[in-house]
Amino acid sequence: MAKKGNRIQVILECTAQKESGVPGMSRYITTKNRKNTPGRMELKKYNPYLKKVTVHKEIK
Repeated sequence: MAKKGNRIQVILECTAQKESGVPGMSRYITTKNRKNTPGRMELKKYNPYLKKVTVHKEIK
């Protein structure tokens, strides 16, 4: 029987790269607990296109 957990997969996308116009898109896949984090996640992750750490927000 499958687990009935509250963890779901989410995609994080770079916000700074959209504004800069650099080609490509930095995305990460992670999981979050739906009960503990009902809103959208924001994490600082490395962007290989911009070669620096930027804010990545959850997309749907």
